[in-house]
Amino acid sequence: MASREFLKILSSARFGDVLAQQKLAQAYMTGAFKTPIQPSNALIWLEKSYFSIINQGLEKNYSNQPEVSSLLEQVSSIPLVETFNSPAFGFGWRSFWELAEKTAQGTSSLEAKWQLANLLINPANQETQSQLINWLEKTVTTSSVEKIVSADFGDLQKLARKYLQELSEIDSPFTSSAKELLIKLQPKNEALSSLWSAWLEEKNEDALLQAAELGLTVAKLTLGLRLAQLDGGDTKSNASLKKAVYWLELAAKDGDRHAWYVLGEIYRRPQFSRYNATESDRCFDRAADLGHAQAQLRKGANLWRKREKSEEKVRGLQASYWVWQAHQQGVAEAKALLSKILEVYPNPKSNEWFELAHLAECAINRHAEHKLDEDWLLLCHRIIIANQFNFSKAELLLCEVGQLQHEHCVVVDIRWELPKILPRLIQIDTIQQRRTLLAAGKVFATSDVEIEGNLRQRRYRFDRVTNWLTDTFAKSSKNQADAELA
Repeated sequence: MASREFLKILSSARFGDVLAQQKLAQAYMTGAFKTPIQPSNALIWLEKSYFSIINQGLEKNYSNQPEVSSLLEQVSSIPLVETFNSPAFGFGWRSFWELAEKTAQGTSSLEAKWQLANLLINPANQETQSQLINWLEKTVTTSSVEKIVSADFGDLQKLARKYLQELSEIDSPFTSSAKELLIKLQPKNEALSSLWSAWLEEKNEDALLQAAELGLTVAKLTLGLRLAQLDGGDTKSNASLKKAVYWLELAAKDGDRHAWYVLGEIYRRPQFSRYNATESDRCFDRAADLGHAQAQLRKGANLWRKREKSEEKVRGLQASYWVWQAHQQGVAEAKALLSKILEVYPNPKSNEWFELAHLAECAINRHAEHKLDEDWLLLCHRIIIANQFNFSKAELLLCEVGQLQHEHCVVVDIRWELPKILPRLIQIDTIQQRRTLLAAGKVFATSDVEIEGNLRQRRYRFDRVTNWLTDTFAKSSKNQADAELA
């Protein structure tokens, strides 16, 4: 519900109070008085305020007067792209161009330039740009001021790009955003393409530097590597490392995983004056998060070394994940470390429960025929899983099937019942193992697991089920085999 103060301002604004209209617009922009933020409504009230000043004759040369100038500054803070469907968009459009070209004080508004550039050339606003083209075609030029605002859309984009380049070269609140937008537009930047080609074909270092300065990520990375000489040869002096870090950090901010990895190596170099092991680990971790194989191995190895100090529930689980990720990408060293962390049982035929698991599969396949009770069906799935991962009998009976599977391994933890038995990490190595876990997971998810009872009840049920499986399916399998031989 609107506050009393807001309603008071709204009433005054409707009666033409210029100050109240501007306060109302500010409320719609900031959410003051618990007002919903609505840029379109803010622009409508600023338009009313603008024409109130003109119609009331408060200022004759209004374009050069402080009151109008202050109002237009408010206009420039409105996100123009969000007001396209507003009835006041035409007023906002003309105001932004006036601010971008020249304000009352004779200087252009950087905020207006950024807003226009964002609207006209940001790929994220393509839908609005298409609508804007149609809107411009219907706009009738009525004054010399509108020669720019009603110009051809392509010409407006060229002017907006000029604004964007200007913003990226100066120090302002919009510089970072302007640089990011220029990076988005890189594939269409012919100058960058030609500079990069000059480096690749001619090894023109000036072209490489220019491409990096213009924001080409691969050029920043290449320049950083050359300065650090990590692409071959011995590492250079501290001065060169500082320059290398500057360019590599720029590439890393663009999301380049190799840049993060190299930064991690540099921060570990004794000759680097900013040596910092903590920062090195942070860079390696970031590279690992972005998918760098060697960084994933480093992170996994580091977590494995520190596992005793780790507070994770199952020690080694995080380490195994990152080493497994590196192994998936073909890092040879990862295989040896992974074998220390994870157990592997790729051949179920050599495991203890193989014959019983085969009988359990027969029972599940003929479930409808034998009308298995739910608790017996759950136990059959447990036997099959136990065979795939070579569980002990205690693990078979007590493992929490719904919590076994992780992306790369199963975690067998039965300490809730038997505290002295340590958890085991077993690699999911075959498609059959994944299928077994998936099938069991679906059944356990839709069943009442409370019916399995305590350990004593599970042991009793296990004996009954195994005897029944042997009597029912082992004999039929033997008879079938004898018939085939006959």
